[in-house]
Amino acid sequence: MESAVLTIITGATRGLGQALATQLLVQPHACVLQISRNASEALTQVAAKHGSCLLQWQADLADAEQVAMRLAQWFDKPQHVKWQEIRLINNAAAQHEQIAPVVTTLPGSLRQVLRVDLEAPMLLTAAFLQATETSAAQGAVRKVLNISSGLARLALGSMASYSAAKAGLDQFTRCLAQEEAVRTHGARVCSLHPGVIDTGMQLQMRQTGEALFPAAGNFKQLHSSGRLRSAEQAAQTILQVLEGPHFGKQVIVELPL
Repeated sequence: MESAVLTIITGATRGLGQALATQLLVQPHACVLQISRNASEALTQVAAKHGSCLLQWQADLADAEQVAMRLAQWFDKPQHVKWQEIRLINNAAAQHEQIAPVVTTLPGSLRQVLRVDLEAPMLLTAAFLQATETSAAQGAVRKVLNISSGLARLALGSMASYSAAKAGLDQFTRCLAQEEAVRTHGARVCSLHPGVIDTGMQLQMRQTGEALFPAAGNFKQLHSSGRLRSAEQAAQTILQVLEGPHFGKQVIVELPL
């Protein structure tokens, strides 16, 4: 295998994740391992067109402990390549989140959001860091990028579980950055707020009635005024941050709206 840069990304079958994986696959000497419920035929076609290295694991990130174990076992096997850089992008978000007040939110929805949006990044990051210590000692640069949200700091009614998960993700990243900074071959870590992107979640926000989601009108206005970034535009900017020389020096990065 000639690939020198490995990027592990969760939730790359739609929206921002798919745009990130697509742009990574057209880069030379890149290998992408995408983890989500389903495989992406679109990514398969991109990889075939460009002769890129693509691995797809179908897994339920609500049961991230199993995924973390698989990741550790995979790195434990001979890789037949000396990675120049290894990255983990925690991008996946729960697909069936309810936008509703806590009092009317189903317990399963609350649990799903916290498991996929917060527990999974924590478990995968821990497994990633442990499994790549040997590569780091051999000179590989390691990066962890957590895709967060402005709702980590902005409180909106009916978005409690999502906001809590993203706020937790930011705080997890702050703590992790301190830990890795004092290690000999510590990873560079960052939690990034990508701004408002025209994704399925934005559509869901616009379509939810204001009786359930009082801020729905604000998101309708963002859409009607053309202020939403496309997933492709956002992915391009995010990869510039990830691949830039200053990645990790600022732990929380907020892209402008």
